Amino acid sequence: MTAADAPRHAGRPAEVFAAFLKLGLTSFGGPIAHIGYFREAFVVRRRWLSEAAFADLVALCQFLPGPASSQVGFGLGLMRAGPLGALAAWIGFTLPSAVLMTAFAFGAAALSGPLGRGLIHGLKLVAVAVVAQAVAGMARTLTPDARRAGIAVAAAVLVGLAPASVGQIAAIALGAAAGLALCRGQAAPASAGPGFGLPRRAGLVALAAYLGILIAGPVLAATTGSPGLARFDAFYRSGALVFGGGHVVLPLLKQAVVDPGWVGRDAFLAGYGAAQAVPGPLFTFAAYLGAVMRQPPNGLAGAALGLVALFLPGLLALLAALPFWSRLRARSDAQGAMRGANAAVVGLLAFALYDPLWTSTVLDRADFVQALAGFVLLTAFRSPPLAVVLLGAGAGVARAVLA
Repeated sequence: MTAADAPRHAGRPAEVFAAFLKLGLTSFGGPIAHIGYFREAFVVRRRWLSEAAFADLVALCQFLPGPASSQVGFGLGLMRAGPLGALAAWIGFTLPSAVLMTAFAFGAAALSGPLGRGLIHGLKLVAVAVVAQAVAGMARTLTPDARRAGIAVAAAVLVGLAPASVGQIAAIALGAAAGLALCRGQAAPASAGPGFGLPRRAGLVALAAYLGILIAGPVLAATTGSPGLARFDAFYRSGALVFGGGHVVLPLLKQAVVDPGWVGRDAFLAGYGAAQAVPGPLFTFAAYLGAVMRQPPNGLAGAALGLVALFLPGLLALLAALPFWSRLRARSDAQGAMRGANAAVVGLLAFALYDPLWTSTVLDRADFVQALAGFVLLTAFRSPPLAVVLLGAGAGVARAVLA
């Protein structure tokens, strides 16, 4: 029996959890690399699904807001073992890096001496290099023509001039509108799509939950004055607006947690640099942020709240789209809007490279040289991010010792 002919929900949640826990412990390299690991593990070796079904699932997750690799894993778990399998896949893939980032949050508080400050500054310079690499790579793939490059530039200008509370949302919305008008092309052919047996009613319920939380979250947070609801809404809103890759969450989370004063800028950037050193999804940065919040809920409770709230909208969006993907992917207007939105996020991330990363981190010539060296290692030499993190942190400590 081939993978395509295998019955749905043919596995057990424990089997799914074990497979994804192994990947969560070993999958370095970001979402594109994660998808490569998934293909090798579940299409080639375990034969859980066909190549065509896997490609369709990947295309859907890249179309939606949210963390693409985690959405692919969630979909694979759903296909293999139903809803419990989907949850098992998400927990297994997310848990290792979430634990590591939470541990770093508790350890970071002790890094107050000169060596600790040097380590933190080295991690911040790693973040500059990583985001510069992400901007360069996304610009090549998402802004390959003058129209989409223009959308990216306009989005960067808008984010720079508009108030932070509206600039990023407006940039993505206007980018989608511009793509609808300017970037239509031949859409992908209709197919059976990765429906995984979900009825349309389930998709509509997930869509209602996605939109309901997005709309009701700020209202409830404002009317109740609950710090927990305010934090949940901030993380959820950030996760609901992430298009184009995990690195795009940086400016959204900066607006969500640094601008209100919940997390210090240095702590934020140090955590983002440390997130490059752990396997699994970059979105586990939320666990670190929740743990280092200046006021409760923080610590372990804050880490759990941030983690669930940031991932939840992307998973709801996937459940909402699965039953309708075949029809949606065949529409040229939907494809055009997504091309425009993806171009806009390139501009959004490019502005984040300048502010807050560059303006608060690259303070002298030595900082520039160190950030440039990290960028060259990542792009020209294709060094593993973990190696660049270790070198950057070590260089920060060495400079502190020499100083």
